[in-house]
Amino acid sequence: MQGYLRPNGPAGARNYVAVVPTVGCVNEIARRIAEAVPEARPMLHHQGCCQLPTDVTMVTDVLVGVCRNPNVGAVVLVSLGCESVAAEQIVAAVEPDKPVELVRVQAMGGITVATDRGIEAARRLAASLDTPRNETPLSDLIVGVKCGASDTTSGLASNTAVGAAVDLLIDAGATVVFGETTEVIGAEHILVRRAVSEPVAIKLLACVAAMEDRASASGVDMRGGQPTEGNIRGGLTTIEEKSLGAIVKSGTLPLTDVVLYGERPRSPGLYFMDSPGREMEFLTGLASAGCQVMLFSTGIGAPQGFSLAPVIKISGNENTCQKLAEYIDLDVSGIVAGTETTVQAGQRVFDSIVRVFSGEQVKAEVLGYDSSGVNSNIYTVGPTI
Repeated sequence: MQGYLRPNGPAGARNYVAVVPTVGCVNEIARRIAEAVPEARPMLHHQGCCQLPTDVTMVTDVLVGVCRNPNVGAVVLVSLGCESVAAEQIVAAVEPDKPVELVRVQAMGGITVATDRGIEAARRLAASLDTPRNETPLSDLIVGVKCGASDTTSGLASNTAVGAAVDLLIDAGATVVFGETTEVIGAEHILVRRAVSEPVAIKLLACVAAMEDRASASGVDMRGGQPTEGNIRGGLTTIEEKSLGAIVKSGTLPLTDVVLYGERPRSPGLYFMDSPGREMEFLTGLASAGCQVMLFSTGIGAPQGFSLAPVIKISGNENTCQKLAEYIDLDVSGIVAGTETTVQAGQRVFDSIVRVFSGEQVKAEVLGYDSSGVNSNIYTVGPTI
């Protein structure tokens, strides 16, 4: 592959200046800064203050992870100045790997001054990132896997094609992260058979049990939330049926470990992330885990991109691929039609990952549906207080 080499850690597929707010109050300032600098991308969210201490810690850890993503060459951190998240803590954690410039809105005198200072910093940092791509091994890959707007073709075609690509990635020495805990419920007994050890199996089962307990504690069950109304219109009838189709996107190889939301794997292999199913939060978790490229399997056609990592959209629904060709990158409906095998489709997905890592744009990038930062948010468990 061809990527941007980093002093510490794997190479990047992109070379962005990330503009990251420490709290949702300054999202608009971060957006304005990034909008003014072509090489900058915002990572907006609605967290950072008036939360339980455990959630403040989670938000801080995820922001550090996002800043340390290999696709990020430098960071402009935007702080209001009175939030719960400590901006200095993020700077201290990120600066050993890459340059960080901190913009404080209250201390600098307001929105206009802070925006101007942020734009100056982003332009200065962008100029320092003007470096060519270099050859980098497949073992540098950290790939995130997601499915959304699923239908009956997802489990039959697009998820199976992604699963075949995942096996190729693992065999090449790469790292793959999948998740969506709500979409494992009912199929966890199958997935745990692939755990490399009993402790890993226990961790996976604990994630599922905790998610079920949260639903029960609220006095409702999963129906209406999972499967979604779109899933039901697409032919999926129960969460178990959806989960059986969802887990095949993880391939067939052993499950190396289970990681927390946003946690980066420590070695190559296949990892399950304890995470929600909603796109904005899960894609952010994958970015925090270091994923340079994301695979997104869809049946009826979810459009999301992500500001800091290219998202490859894959569908096995022939109607979706024709009607929504504007943002579907790979058509694997031949699996359903019988004109292509899962192995062949998986190889095409794998080849696409290598090309996209090396600079080929996905359709979300071409459309600019990834650049505003609105397709991101950070998952938290507790209430705001």
